[in-house]
Amino acid sequence: MTSAEILSSDLAEVARALRSRHEPFAFATIVRTAGTTAAKPGARAILDSQGDILRGFLGGGCTRGAVRRAALAALASGVPRLISVAPEEHLTQRGVAPGHEVDGITYARNGCPSRGTIDIFVEPCLPMPELVVVGTSPVAEALAMLAPQFQWAVERSVTPAAASGLRAIVVATQGQGDLDALTAALGARADHVAFVGSSKKFASLRARLTGAGIDPEVLDRVSAPAGLNIGAVMPEEIALSILAELIQLRRQSVSRGDDDA
Repeated sequence: MTSAEILSSDLAEVARALRSRHEPFAFATIVRTAGTTAAKPGARAILDSQGDILRGFLGGGCTRGAVRRAALAALASGVPRLISVAPEEHLTQRGVAPGHEVDGITYARNGCPSRGTIDIFVEPCLPMPELVVVGTSPVAEALAMLAPQFQWAVERSVTPAAASGLRAIVVATQGQGDLDALTAALGARADHVAFVGSSKKFASLRARLTGAGIDPEVLDRVSAPAGLNIGAVMPEEIALSILAELIQLRRQSVSRGDDDA
């Protein structure tokens, strides 16, 4: 086994652990070097949400600050970054200054005696948005099967949950504990709560929830009936309409910079 394979396996193990904890992180890969550099093309590292290297090697301290800044920017925007760390005279020759971005490359100064140039690609790895599907109805089962194909992490029970990313809760109990399920959903952290059922059914539940002290403004934000109006009839079609609404929600949150997916 080569050292590259060992390193790759090592990085994969760290990545899996971060994924399991729903923590954002970034991969950094050296794609080009010129002159004398400690690390060479193909060297990789994993950085945590603070931009610190958890595992891997990218050379000495000359690149660390630039990589950290690039990782934080990539994690905040969800967009990969390409940085070029070069001696100041090389930047001057190119007509750029540290911090400038030209043609998708962000430049940084290398103040180390080695005077080498290192180009590093930084790729953000954000937690998938979480979809909590409550219930065992045909719609719930269809939605739980469909959602992972569109990069939603599916859970089947409502928990308080830490705020690690976009979270939606869909109550698809369909007559089996609707009131308790809605109460739990409204009491949990969620960016979106939807109820599978008719407007008339939700109006009845809303009256009971209001009587139990739930803020009417909170109830106003519940999507009921759940999903976009595509004329869905079959459970699979209803699940598709709900997923369409969730995709719309996700894309809107990305455009605002709120989503970690």
